[in-house]
Amino acid sequence: MHILLTGANGYIGMRLLPTLLEAGHHVTGIVRSISRFPSSQFQQFLESKQLTLLEGDFLGNLPPVPTNLDAAYYLLHSMGAGSDFAQREADCARRFAKWILCRQVIYLSGLVPKDSLSTHLASREHVNAILRKGPVPVTTLRASIIVGSASFEIIRDLAEKLPFMITPKWTANRCQPIAIRNVIGYLIGVLNHRETLGQEFDIGGPDILSYRELLLEYAEARGLKRVIIPVPFFSPGLSARWLYLVTAASYPLARSLVQSLVNETICQDQRLQKLIPLVLRKT
Repeated sequence: MHILLTGANGYIGMRLLPTLLEAGHHVTGIVRSISRFPSSQFQQFLESKQLTLLEGDFLGNLPPVPTNLDAAYYLLHSMGAGSDFAQREADCARRFAKWILCRQVIYLSGLVPKDSLSTHLASREHVNAILRKGPVPVTTLRASIIVGSASFEIIRDLAEKLPFMITPKWTANRCQPIAIRNVIGYLIGVLNHRETLGQEFDIGGPDILSYRELLLEYAEARGLKRVIIPVPFFSPGLSARWLYLVTAASYPLARSLVQSLVNETICQDQRLQKLIPLVLRKT
């Protein structure tokens, strides 16, 4: 199959790309700057023309859409770009939906909580709606915190740096972390899967944990002893500044993530596990 991969040099894209190539697919990756792509890691695929790189920006100049595409992965987001990230994400999605020509779009989004949506999750849902208005059937996968992603890196930084933590009350909220290997498994599994065309699915790992439990589990796995005391007086704004000061997250990213962490993100839909039975790894 000929597959388009947006965000080819992002966290998910860099892990999905070798899996697609090893499965024998021809991949066209779109990146903002080819010079920032680690071409040496994929030299054999570039030389054999199994991997093609295009330079383009869905908020700027775009190349012509590649011909004979079978499917496309939409892995773009602007969460760390500042207060206007929702508008930027919507603009990207509109341009992509008008530009793309293939048989299936696969979009990785975030789990939708039962209560009100944060700006971050509302933006992801808005992008989903925009993509679905286009002519190409969209398969949407909604995930909670992905181990290794920006959200998880905050958990890692906190556990690594702070032996004693006074934490916001949102650390009692629950999530359903999913291992990156399982995310890639589902992204590959829905590719050209007729029963997933136009459908939306929740994906998650085998455990439901509070963020406090996730912090402690990570610390235990690293052999670190940590003490966590939750307090009620951390506002979302103060929480964001706290994360910005003690983790590697930028302030815009920390602010967006905190708005999402105050919601519980747990799978409500188990249909995909029956269609694509993976062995779900503990985080």
